[in-house]
Formats: sequence, C-alpha cells, structure tokens
Amino acid sequence: MKTSATMLRAIVIDDNEEIRQKNCTLIKTNCPNINIIGQADSVESGVKIIRELSPDLVFLDIEMPDGTGFDLLQKLSPITFKVIFITGYEDFAIKAFRFSAIDYLLKPLNPTELVEAVTKAEELLNKDIFDMKLSNLFANLERPKSLQKLVLKTSDKIYSVNIQDIVNCESDKNYTTFYFINAPKLVVSTNLKEYENMLTPFNFFRTHQSHLINMAYFDHFIKTDGGNTIMMKNKTAIPLSVRKKEEFLILLENLQV
Repeated sequence: MKTSATMLRAIVIDDNEEIRQKNCTLIKTNCPNINIIGQADSVESGVKIIRELSPDLVFLDIEMPDGTGFDLLQKLSPITFKVIFITGYEDFAIKAFRFSAIDYLLKPLNPTELVEAVTKAEELLNKDIFDMKLSNLFANLERPKSLQKLVLKTSDKIYSVNIQDIVNCESDKNYTTFYFINAPKLVVSTNLKEYENMLTPFNFFRTHQSHLINMAYFDHFIKTDGGNTIMMKNKTAIPLSVRKKEEFLILLENLQV
C-alpha cells in the first residue's frame, strides 16, 4: 500500500490479547498510513477509548465477553468513524455484512484482505454513506429473511433495496444490472457471481452465464424451440443455458410439490 498523505488514527478492539497484538503487528507492517492510537478488550473499554480518542477507524471484534461489536456501535450512535469488523466465525452474520456492503475480515487476518479493507475505508470519505450501510446492517440482523435489504452502489448513488423487489439481474462483464418489479433499473460495478452467492438462498436461480432470476417472479417456461426461454411475470424473457436446463426443471418440479 502506498503511504497516504493523511494518516488514519485507528483503535483495535479484541478480547483476546494475543490475537489483538498480532493484528496490531499486521496492521503496522502492511498499512503504513494507519497509526494505532489505542486498544481495548471489551465493549465497555472500547466505548470508553473511542469516546476519549475519537479515532478515524476502528478494527472491531464481533464477539466479546460483555457483548458484541454491534452493541458497542449502538452505544456510540451516531458513528463518527469508519469500522472494519473482525470475526472468527465465517458464518456469523456474514450475509448481513455482504448485503450491507460493509467490510469484514476473518481471523486470522490475511494481509492482502487487510490492505484492501483499509483502502476502501480510506476512500469512504462521505460519512452519510457509511451511516446508511451501518443502518442497513443493523436492520438486516433483525429482519426476517423475507424482508432483507441489499445495498447497491451505482456510479453516483448508494441504494438500499428490498431483495424481494428484485425480478432479475443481468451481467455485462464486470457490471450487473438489477431489474425491479416497480422501480427503475440500477447498474453496479460488481460481477454477477458475487450476487449469485448472496441471493441464491433467497430463491434466486442462475439460469445462464449472464442471468440470475428471482423465482418469485417466474411465470412460465417455453418448451418449444429447444426449451431455452423463461418468461417472468413482468414479461421479460430470460435465456436458459443448456447446462442449466436439467437443474431448472428439477427446481420447477419441487416448486409444484
């Protein structure tokens, strides 16, 4: 990482002292633009030191003896600093992080992923953007699956959308276009594979290399001409690849049970 003209003042919070010290060493070694100004080992001590030192960035453990990193942030609202979550549990609220476009790192820290997360934090100069992402994260942790929201960043704005309002997604190289049931389309600079991983548990199906559909809006399947067209409830025609046809037909049979 190139040294930034502006140093970011950071606090590292983790209840395990050995892990905390290792993380501090990794940060100092790989991120020369980060100045670690303090450490904490609990929610209570973390809240205290953040209030005292007003950092730019906090590396925040999720599970601690006296609560979670989420509890800590809720005690400090509004948030005036950037946050990179650190967790030892790969499945712990990971979907919520991804949907909210908030960075997290898995223990043990990977230097490359650490540098990438810090770089993103540096670029996130608009505090309102992070506040919106954080609000979306908190809400997703409490919402039932049917009401989950996804943060989408276009070239000039950031949106929080209802997952169940997405009809289909279409890829064009490294860009993905989202189509909605009652809203204008949105184009984001993230490839379709990432959204496939997030949305498949929400009844989405990858029909083709360039297409992902929400089965809630499936209308009918055209069997003629080789059977390679799916019609959605909004009259959109979606191609079905040959290699995905058998899997899709099995899915339709299960929907009828």
